[in-house]
Amino acid sequence: MKAEQLTEPAAYHGEGPLWHELAGVLRWVDMLAGDILTLTPAGSIDRLHIGTVAAAMRPRAAGGLVAAVEHGFVLIDGDGQIGPERTAFTDPACRMNEGGVDRQGRFFSGSMAYDGTSPRGALYRFGPGGEISVVFTGVAISNGIAWTADGEKVFYIDTPTQRVDVFDYDPATGLPSGRRPVVHVDPDQGAPDGMALDAEGGIWVALYGGHAVHRYREDGTLDAVIDLPVSQVTSCTFGGPDLDQLFITTSREKLPPGAEPQAGAIFRATPGVRGLPLGTFAG
Repeated sequence: MKAEQLTEPAAYHGEGPLWHELAGVLRWVDMLAGDILTLTPAGSIDRLHIGTVAAAMRPRAAGGLVAAVEHGFVLIDGDGQIGPERTAFTDPACRMNEGGVDRQGRFFSGSMAYDGTSPRGALYRFGPGGEISVVFTGVAISNGIAWTADGEKVFYIDTPTQRVDVFDYDPATGLPSGRRPVVHVDPDQGAPDGMALDAEGGIWVALYGGHAVHRYREDGTLDAVIDLPVSQVTSCTFGGPDLDQLFITTSREKLPPGAEPQAGAIFRATPGVRGLPLGTFAG
């Protein structure tokens, strides 16, 4: 399966895509620039600067967005006004990286060390009332997180493990338990980064350094591959009015000048399945 280039290489480190259904637009982050990017219906790209780092965002039930920034969370209203940062941690050696919302409207985002090697990170939960909790620690590079349609399981990637893990999930408390591996990624195929779930139980995983997005069955079997012309494939999300398109973010972080000229663009594929809708923050 091939992907087509949809945008110019607008991001240095594109990540965290979402289809914002209410607005009918694709959004993603240029993470290390601290910007949220929006592909308008006219085909132009708008930028909103929200901080030193823009790690992840999701729509809010109250309108606007919730976003993870370098060390915490911010609320953004429908006019793009950014509220004060709610600090989750103060370690200057760490930053937030990726996130998602459960079916009850809680926003989760995980952190990582800037050096990408030490397990100094954690997974945090940001509640609709503004409360912040540590879900678990010992994370190296917190990446993709996605809930099943019934909200009773959550898939999670800590990139250096080379795995996608699944937890049982308690919707009442917002706590995962019973962690076990589902997918093992051969390091020769790249490192697992962001992911998306489809309505048939498939797990779509972006492979950083792997020139591809892979679809795995729930038993961990690889059954589809989307090839890309750039190596640093960071994340993916289903979108379009019918959630039948897969939008893929890419990065040109640390690439030599002139290498991979399409890196940093959004790509699009039509995988033949529909995706699960993403959660909306209840605050």
